[in-house]
Amino acid sequence: MNTLLYLIPIALFLGGMGLVAFLWSVRNGQYDDIDGASWRVLDDGDDRPDT
Repeated sequence: MNTLLYLIPIALFLGGMGLVAFLWSVRNGQYDDIDGASWRVLDDGDDRPDT
């Protein structure tokens, strides 16, 4: 029972940190171009000029 007194606040803190990190990433535009990333995976880069 004593371990729950430690584990519950730790779990709440880690969950809060995950929520803060998610909200930070949303505000900084990490999820703006969802479709573009899937098309970039398929691009093989043949249209780039040789240097």
